[in-house]
Order: sequence, then C-alpha cells, then structure tokens
Amino acid sequence: MINPVNLVEIWRGSLLESVHQGHAVVCHASGDILHAWGDPDALVYPRSSAKMIQALPLIESGAADRFGLSAAQLALACASHNGAAIHTDRVQSWLTDLELDDSALRCGAQAPLEKSVRHGMIKTDDSPCQYHNNCSGKHAGFLTLSKHLGAGPEYVESDHPVQQAIFDAFNEVTGFESPTFGIDGCSAPNPATTIHAMARAMAFFASANPDGDLRNRAAARLRNAMMAYPELVAGEGRPCTRLMRACNGKVAIKFGAEAYFIAIIPDQKLGVALKISDGSTRAANCAIAAILVKLGLLDSEHPEAQAYINEPIINWRGIHTGWMRPAPTLQ
Repeated sequence: MINPVNLVEIWRGSLLESVHQGHAVVCHASGDILHAWGDPDALVYPRSSAKMIQALPLIESGAADRFGLSAAQLALACASHNGAAIHTDRVQSWLTDLELDDSALRCGAQAPLEKSVRHGMIKTDDSPCQYHNNCSGKHAGFLTLSKHLGAGPEYVESDHPVQQAIFDAFNEVTGFESPTFGIDGCSAPNPATTIHAMARAMAFFASANPDGDLRNRAAARLRNAMMAYPELVAGEGRPCTRLMRACNGKVAIKFGAEAYFIAIIPDQKLGVALKISDGSTRAANCAIAAILVKLGLLDSEHPEAQAYINEPIINWRGIHTGWMRPAPTLQ
C-alpha cells in the first residue's frame, strides 16, 4: 500500500508520540466518492469485513430459505463472534439441523474471545472446539450452501462450488475483478479488492431494496439482520456491537483482521471502507468512530464516541498519561 495518510494520533503529554496511517473511502450507491483519505485504489484484503458478501450466495441460491434460516442465523453468517453461549449455542443448533457436527467445520478450533467462557475452560482443563471459532457462523453458512448444492465437504477449497459462487458475487458487488486471494485465519479464501471497490459494495448493501431483484433482497436481508442483532455480529464489549448500538440501529458495522472496517449506512445510502496500514486495531476503532461522527450517525459527545475518538491512555498505576485521537485529516 502506498500513499497512506495520518488517520490516528497518539499523544503523550504535549508530544505527538505515534501516528497510525491508512486509507478510507466513503462512497455513494452510485459509486461516486464522497470522502477519501489516502489512496482509494489501495489493494487490500478486507478479511472478515467481507462476510456479508460471502453470505450472499447462501440466500441467492435458495439455501437459506430451504433450511429455514432465521435473521439471527444470517447475522451469525456475517459475524466474527465472541464465542459466548449466545453464539455457540446457535451454531451448534444450526449444525444439528444440518445433521452435522463440529467435525464438519473447517475453521479450526479457537479459544473463545469471551473471557468468562475462556477462563471457564482453563479452570476445567477443557479444550475449545471449532464452533468456538469467531468465524463458525460464517462456516455454518458455507456448510448450508454446500449441502444445498450437493457439493463435497472441503468447502474452503478455492475450486469448491461454494467458494466459486462467493468469488463471483464478490467481483460483481465490488465492481472490481479481484486479482488474487489469500487464505484467511479461518482457512477460507479472502479476495483482495480496493478500498473504493469495497466501499462501493457496502454502498450497494446500504441501498439494497428489500422488494427488488434477488441480489437486492439478499443484501437487504443480510444488512437488516446485522443491524437487528449487533450482539451476534461481535459480542459484548466489542467495537462493532457497541458502535451499532450507539447509532441506534442506523448502521451495520463489521471489523476485519489487520485493522479493516466497513460501515453500511442505509438512510444515507453510503458505504465506508477503512484500512489502517500497520494493522493496529486500536487505531481502526478510533478511525471508524471518527467517520461515524463525521457522517452524523454518532454525536461526538456520546460516551461510545468518546471511548474511541478521545480514548485516554492509562498506565499501570491508573495515571492518565495521554490520548488517542483522530488525526486532523480525518476530522
């Protein structure tokens, strides 16, 4: 990535100590750019920020309706969840409905992000399963589509019908032919695309008509499921969940690994894509909150806005030593 700009600053005392750079685009449904920072054509893996695109074939194929998937399950298909009971119980039930179990997943076992669950496992010397993986909802969606298609069990292989359907959907909604893909942390392929193309795709989700054609209906269902179930998209204490709640159901927000973020804003028919170049999660949280404030979705004085855009830096003795703030370019 070339030509990033300063997006987030770290101040200690009166000195600017560190700067996080990156790229961001706010895009209309027409594809026109409303705001841009850095290089809109920067080619990046969107990682888990692309899960709603990866879930489109689940609905468009008829698999979601055939297996009677609920809005909560669609939200989980787009989720990077905490591995709390509200997540894992639903995933286990979903697998049971498919007459499958944990062994059918290909995401790998992961210690749950939910501290109480993780600490409970440590105390009982228990081991995490694949359904604890933050991507297990997405993979349950993959398995649903695979079963509907009558395809084989290795659904994360790039030449599998599930992934081929996803590649097609990805290129179509971004309006950009992805030149390559990488393998994500959950073993699924993750196509690369530009910041502008990803923002354009999110603007499509924002403007999707629930009474429109098949793709519009699918995108609207996924968008609305995310906004209806912010606690399933991430979990308690997570920025996605906290910021969606703070915006009162007016935006769908999704984090991706290595400091990627998207936002889907139906009322304004806008899409947002954001990448912090150094992969800093703290900076991505600050930057996406600042963009939400800039777009009028979140009051700058709201406690959840202040938690990210004016985050105090506290040392081990509880002394306030500095601040993390959006850079002037972002404000």
